Amino acid sequence: MTSPATTFPATFTSIADVEGWMTEGQARRLWDRAAALRPGSRIVEIGSYQGRSAIVLATAAPEGVEVVAIDPHAGNDRGPQQIVGPAEEGQRDHEAFLANLERAGVRDRVRHVRLPSQQASDAVEGDIDLLYIDGAHRYAPARSDIVLWGARVTSGGTLLIHDSFSSIGVTGAIATALLAGPGFRYVGREGSMAEYRKEPLAAPARVTNAARQLGELPWFARNVVIKVLIVAKLGRLTRYLGHRQATWPY
Repeated sequence: MTSPATTFPATFTSIADVEGWMTEGQARRLWDRAAALRPGSRIVEIGSYQGRSAIVLATAAPEGVEVVAIDPHAGNDRGPQQIVGPAEEGQRDHEAFLANLERAGVRDRVRHVRLPSQQASDAVEGDIDLLYIDGAHRYAPARSDIVLWGARVTSGGTLLIHDSFSSIGVTGAIATALLAGPGFRYVGREGSMAEYRKEPLAAPARVTNAARQLGELPWFARNVVIKVLIVAKLGRLTRYLGHRQATWPY
C-alpha cells in the first residue's frame, strides 16, 4: 500500500486514471466538507463505482472519522445510460474499486458495504455527519436514498447529491423530497453536485429555499437538451449551449 496524498492537488492528480464522473470543483467540495469533520464523525457515500470520490473523502477526512462506501457493484446503475448491466461487469468494478483504494493508500480507511443502499441501513449504525449520494439516478431509488438516508444526517450535517438539476430522476427526487421541505437548507451547487445543510426551516425560509432551488431549472433544462442531442448523435451542437465536449454533462 502506498501512502495517501496529503493535499487536495496531489490527491486529485492521483485519481486522474480512476474512472468516474466528478469534476475538480466537485472533488474540492467533497474534500473541504470531509476535512472539516472532527474525529468520531461519520461519512457515508452511496454509489462508489471505482472509488474516485471515496479516495477523496478518505484522504481528506481526519483520523477517527469513519468512511463508509455503499455500492453493490452488481453491474447495474453504473453511469450514464448504464442502468442494466451484467454481474461480471459489476465484479470488475468491485475489483477496480479495491485496487484503486489500495493504490491510493486508503483501503484501510474505507469500509465497503456491498449491498444496494435500500438494504444497507442496518450495516451502518448511528448518525451521519456527511452524506454523499451518487447512487441510482432513477426517480424511485434516488428519492429513497434522499429520504431514508437523509433522515439520518445529524443537525448541522451536510448532504451532497450528484447529478442534481441534471438527471431527470434525481431532480424529480429533489423536487418531491427537498424542494419545499422543512429539514434541509439549499447551500448551492458545483456543477451538478448540490449541497444541503440539515437544519429546521420555518415557513418563510422554506419559501426562499424553494425559490433558490427553482432558480436552477434553466440550467436543468439546458442539461436535458444537451443529453437529448447526445443521444440523437448531434453532440456537436452542444457547443451552442456552452458545452464544449459531446460528453454527458455532470
